[in-house]
This record gives sequence, C-alpha cells and structure tokens, in this order.
Amino acid sequence: MHVEVVGYREFWGGRMLALVGGQEGGTATKMDKEFESKLSIQNNCPSSDNNSNPQRSKSFAFRAPQENFSIQDFELGKIYGVGSYSKVVRAKKKETGTVYAMKIMDKKFITKENKTDYVKLERIVLDQLDHPGVVRLFFTFQDTYSLYMALESCEGGELFDQITRKGRLSEDEARFYAAEVVDALEYIHSMGLIHRDIKPENLLLTADGHIKIADFGSVKPMRDSQITVLPNAASEDKACTFVGTAAYVPPEVLNSSPATFGNDIWALGCTLYQMLSGTSPFKDASEWLIFQRIIARDIRFPNYFSAEARDLIDRLLDIDPSRRPGAGPDGYASLKSHPFFKGIDWNNLREQPPPKLAMEPKSQSDVGEDQDSLWNPAHIGDGSAKTTGGSGGATSTSEAGSVTRLASIDSFDSKWQQFLEPDESVLMISMVKKLQKLTNKKVQLILTNKPKLFYVDPTKLVVKGSIIWSDNPNDLSIQVTSPSNFKICTPKKIMSFEDSKQRASQWKKAVEALQNR
Repeated sequence: MHVEVVGYREFWGGRMLALVGGQEGGTATKMDKEFESKLSIQNNCPSSDNNSNPQRSKSFAFRAPQENFSIQDFELGKIYGVGSYSKVVRAKKKETGTVYAMKIMDKKFITKENKTDYVKLERIVLDQLDHPGVVRLFFTFQDTYSLYMALESCEGGELFDQITRKGRLSEDEARFYAAEVVDALEYIHSMGLIHRDIKPENLLLTADGHIKIADFGSVKPMRDSQITVLPNAASEDKACTFVGTAAYVPPEVLNSSPATFGNDIWALGCTLYQMLSGTSPFKDASEWLIFQRIIARDIRFPNYFSAEARDLIDRLLDIDPSRRPGAGPDGYASLKSHPFFKGIDWNNLREQPPPKLAMEPKSQSDVGEDQDSLWNPAHIGDGSAKTTGGSGGATSTSEAGSVTRLASIDSFDSKWQQFLEPDESVLMISMVKKLQKLTNKKVQLILTNKPKLFYVDPTKLVVKGSIIWSDNPNDLSIQVTSPSNFKICTPKKIMSFEDSKQRASQWKKAVEALQNR
C-alpha cells in the first residue's frame, strides 16, 4: 500500500471522517483541524545542515496498515504501562481473538505539549524495523480523541518485573538477557537510530522469555540512518536534548553533548548492573543526587559481582562515549567478544532456552483490586462509550485510571506538573499502595522541594491528602518496616504505604535529607 502523506488522516488511518459529524461535530471538527495543523506533513521542508538529519521522503509505503477500526472492536484488559501522553493496554480483537499491546495516545495532550513530531517518528520507525529483538507494530487507527498503535503483546512482562520478583538475577540469567539486548541494539544502531531510553521497563519479555526492545518515543535517527522519515516527521529537538529516564542518562547528555550510540551503551551498562544487583548503579534519594553521582561516576560494585561482570560494566560506563565497547571504532565486535559473554552463541541466540520466568505472586492486598488495573473504555475513544458523569462525554486518556510504571525517580511525566507551583520541582515520586484496614488504595506519592509531601488519586487526578511538613523529626518521620513498606508518622496520624519497587528506605532518606537541609 503506497500512501501520499499529506495530513494525519492519511498518515494514521481511522474513521475520522465519519466521526466529525453528528452530535459532537462542532467540538470534534475543531479538535480535528487543530490536530491536523500540527500533524500534517509539509511537502516543502527546508533543508538543514544538522548532522543528525536522516533521509526524508514526501511519500511512504506503510508496512503496518492504517485500519478503519474502532476501539469498540477490541476487548480491553489490564494496563501494561503509562507515559506522559499515552497508555499501553492489553487489547484482544473481538473478531479474531488476537491479543495486542494497544498504545493509546491522547490527541489533545499531544497537540498541547507539541509532541506530534515524536508520535509521527515513532510510528514511522516502528513500521520499518524488522528484528526479533524489537517489538513489532501491526497496524494503526484513530478516532476523534485518540491515536492507536497495535503492538506485539509481550506476555512475559517487563524485565524490571523479573528483577523485582527475584531480587536480583543470576549471572547466567543476566548474561542471556544482556546478550539479547546487545543483539537488538546492534541492529537498531546499524539502522542509524539511537533509542535513548534503554532501561528494564522498556525491555519486554515474550511468553517464552525472550527480550524485545520497546518504546521508541525518544528515538533519534542519525544522518546516515537507513530509516526513511517524512518531512517534519523527525523531532525538531537537537541531538543533545535531555530525554530518557534519570537513572540511565549518560554524563555527556547532562553536559549537553550531542547524542551518540554511546548513550544507549551507557544505559545497557546501567541495566546490566541492575540485573545483577537489583538496583540501578546511581540510585539515590532524588533526581539531583542521581545526576551528581552520574557526573562524578560514583559506581559502587557489590563484592559478589564476578571479575568479568565488573570489568564489562566498568567499560560500558566509561566517561568517554567513544571508548565504550559497541560504540567505538571496533563496533560491536569488542562488546560481543568480552569474556563476560563467553559461551554465547551469537548466531543462534534466539534458539537458546531463556531463563525461567518468575510469575507475579498473589498477595492478600491484591484481592479485589483486579478491576482497578483494567482499562475502562469510557475513558477513551470517540464518545460511543459514555460515562455517567455530568459532562456525558468521553474523558481524555490523560485522565484515565492507571498504574504508572516508573523505573526510577522520574519527574518528566507532565501530568503531575499541575499539582506544582511555578518554581516547585519533584524530588521523589512513586505509585504506592496506601494501606488501610479494609481496603488498599493506589496513590501517587509526591515529595517536592518546597518541601511538600502529598498523594494524588491517579484515576481522578485530584489531591487526596497532604502531610503537614515539619523539619522536626518528632513531628514528621518515616519508619521503614521492610524494603517495600514504610510508615509516615505525624503526631495526629500514622499512614502506611507499600512501594512495589522496594524504595521504602529511599523515601526515608529523601525526607530526612530535606529536614536536614
């Protein structure tokens, strides 16, 4: 199918023309035109001397078709993950029974936050990548409010979940997963692409346990990229723009140096360290402290790391990007021949048996909460699934209930910015369970530099409670009862929380650091 891309209807497909009429025609048409003005492809794109500019084309033959589906054609299940302008949901096609990971993107938010270039680029890049270690895009469609990408469903979950459930991985398990990541990264880099957000959350596992790299929302095509992009489809940000997740960002990005393949190699080193230890190498109580440790290259190796593992990680986390194996003049040969990977059959990697997956344990606190992790179709789509609220219309995806999956302290998700004052910044943030006698509620716990400590209902996006701040530990203290559980104690109330990512001690450290500032 060859497509002359002149506007986002042709670019994305879907039932847009049928949806803009009728009862909601006025609102839909206004949103339609506003979004199209942002997402349309300009045929006369000015040339640039930027070294990171990839080849461009005025037309494109999409491999993943633009379908005329509706979200009502799918049975939606649990939420896999949440980003600043998207949700990923398990979606089963009613007609065929095929299961996909449906990425649902909020048009209004994309337009408001000027994310249209990122959305277009991700769609085009995924359409052209073809490797067993990269998640596959099957088709796209849209409606008045949302864009949809039907991605390969990786039923094994995130690599992060395996690290969390096992505490840490054995060296044999880490070697296997790292080898599959290296194999996929070599392909991605050979296509002239920098992923820019490699981390355990973006490394998904198939049902039988093989790695697939996902989430190309931050991808950067380089000048010699083999990926064909359309005029204005590539992000207008500079190659040194700060993207990604705090704990995996290399020092050169913090110093505003241009992006290179070495950025992904650094993140690979951080990920391998996390596989073997259970925590990221630069983990600390706040984003600022993480950055200081990254710049200082403050790495502390556990004594149970083998000499080969320690040496490889030490090389991957070299301050000079060009000296990192896989990013230097020897390419991936120097990385794949490292002693840590001894015994890996690179030619038949994906025919080898993967490590056994650790299943998610069922605890008493999870009983009755399954419904909270399912997607409510009334939150999305063209308004055909109505809510019973006063507005009578569909709620945008940025307001939908979800379980946010954060790899580390991450203040980049803009939906939490509405709770901050202009000069206020997030120091620590987690999706936690607020433990009560009869029920447990999932809330977003946020600590800011004011200082301010409060928690938000992630479904309704409203503040549900604030803890009165005091620098006096007698009036405000954190008691850690386990790696995952902690209590916030004040003279009038004691509140119990559970952090599934085992950051109870980090919460204690962050609060005490502010009290002693």
